Amino acid sequence: MSTTTTIHLTTFIAAPPQRVFDLSRSVAVVKKVFSRYESEAIAGTSSGLLKKDETVTWTAKLLGKKRFLKMSISSMELPERFTDEMVSGDFKAMKHEHFFKPVKNGTLMIEFFSFEPPFGAIGRLASALFLRKYLRTLLELRNSSIKQYAESDSWKILLAV
Repeated sequence: MSTTTTIHLTTFIAAPPQRVFDLSRSVAVVKKVFSRYESEAIAGTSSGLLKKDETVTWTAKLLGKKRFLKMSISSMELPERFTDEMVSGDFKAMKHEHFFKPVKNGTLMIEFFSFEPPFGAIGRLASALFLRKYLRTLLELRNSSIKQYAESDSWKILLAV
């Protein structure tokens, strides 16, 4: 029985694909979006734009506990797609695929976020009860922020960092 859960999100952003692509791999954007969770890049690439084969280790206070998550950019094709995968963290597995499709008047940002919770049957139950919804809410917060930055002049400041 597969224990992997996948969240699929599609967000229209009225901005060019390169801008959306760069905002999506910006360390500054993640820090800003998740500041309420005390999110910090503590190792690896801790500023600028993440590139293929780079890693970043994040810490954040989530679900009442300080968590650590090391992610690696396992593939990248500018400005069409990139994938980041968990190297170490609380999950058995985590993979986040990002696709950027040019459309009239903007970009479709398409994501597949797959994870396998830890702790066997207990983890599967937690995923079914609340974890999937919780992670989806975090991703939607990130996407709405990227949309807001990309569609205003804020992107110029964030990508200059």
